[in-house]
Amino acid sequence: MKNFSLFGFMVLAFAGCGGGSKQAASQSSPASTYRVELDTTKGPVVIVVDRNLAPNGAQRFYELVKAGYFDGARFYRVVPGFVVQWGAAADPAVTKKWDVTIPDDPVKASNMRGDVTFAATGQPNSRTTHMFINLGDNQRLSAMGFAPIGHVSSGMQAVDHIYSGYGEQPDQGQIAAQGNAYLQRAFPRLDYIKSARIVSGS
Repeated sequence: MKNFSLFGFMVLAFAGCGGGSKQAASQSSPASTYRVELDTTKGPVVIVVDRNLAPNGAQRFYELVKAGYFDGARFYRVVPGFVVQWGAAADPAVTKKWDVTIPDDPVKASNMRGDVTFAATGQPNSRTTHMFINLGDNQRLSAMGFAPIGHVSSGMQAVDHIYSGYGEQPDQGQIAAQGNAYLQRAFPRLDYIKSARIVSGS
């Protein structure tokens, strides 16, 4: 598994359908914004995603949520005042399946408190499934190429209470190899996403 690093630390198509010969082809395009509800062990967290901010990241997040990828995913890295990070699936086989990079997006937002952003390795076009919520105002991340896809519209109180006692101890290599079996055994107090779903937009 790749290490999603930051400052030396781990951080971490919609096709239309054609009509008949005399009927104009009709194409549907995704809504510019959509909302995702994370049902976490600390309470609901609603994220508003803006495709105009980071189209590639917004589309990947949409696909991951629709696939149920985040159901059971642990918040494996929590640094108070900085970030809450997640992104490995409960089942390591699912993590491996989705370990495909997406192109970078231009940075159009500032990584302020509550902004939601994909983690990366520091190399170009290295984003996959790992994400973080900014717990503080981290504008410096924008200059490093971290492009927010949206923000938490409600539930930051729940985010603030996600268990942080393990800090950065969970090992990403072990998470990749064993998934929740490793995290439940070694870090049983980690909070997690019970389910994630699209609640509006498409």
